Amino acid sequence: MEFGALLLLTLLGLSFGEPGFVQRDYMNTLEWLRAKVEFINSLEDKLKNVEGWQGDVDALEARLNATVDELTRQKSEVDRLSKENQDLRTRLNATEEEIDKLKQSSAKDAPPIAFSASLSNSGEIYTGPCTDKTLVFKRILSNTGGYDHNTGVFTAPVNGLYYFTFSTYGYNTHVAGAILMKNGVRQISTYDNISADGSDIGSNSVVLQLAAGDKVHMELWDNGRVYDNWNGHTTFSGFLVFPA
Repeated sequence: MEFGALLLLTLLGLSFGEPGFVQRDYMNTLEWLRAKVEFINSLEDKLKNVEGWQGDVDALEARLNATVDELTRQKSEVDRLSKENQDLRTRLNATEEEIDKLKQSSAKDAPPIAFSASLSNSGEIYTGPCTDKTLVFKRILSNTGGYDHNTGVFTAPVNGLYYFTFSTYGYNTHVAGAILMKNGVRQISTYDNISADGSDIGSNSVVLQLAAGDKVHMELWDNGRVYDNWNGHTTFSGFLVFPA
């Protein structure tokens, strides 16, 4: 109201300075004053509205500043994650390159050692019972080193892990099966006793740690017998998994 009173006095002062003011009658003066008071009140209401709008503007500005701060924080987080992602990509690429180098190195270092053979290289054959129980697999299907088809013995060319597999076929008149030997020591076998059924087939496989010069071969069981023909029922195979 102080503002209104001051404004009213100012208007009154201006009004009394107008020419001919003393000639106005009392009613006109009151009407004029009432209009001035209403004008002053409307100005005060508008001022209050302006003050309210200023509060809204301040609130909006605060929210805008908070939004800018949040966007800045999120951008910083995105930049951090982007850098971490780039670091991970760099490490992944380095790991893949290292794996490729290891693969290439392994491929270069591992000699191609593998063989596969069956017992018979000419028609039907029974082996056993016999004093020398070593099975000599004559029909060579593949041999890149290590297997001697004259003795039936595989000699490891290098240190490493080797995979061996074999199969045996026999009839019910004798023990059927064979034993895989490493340096004269039994490792794994197949076995089927004399029975009423007509024939039996067995197979087995193993991974062995061999040093260069170690020997692996197949032997019959005591009083055992196996059979083979060009169908390759009785077989012996092996290969180097990797040098070690």
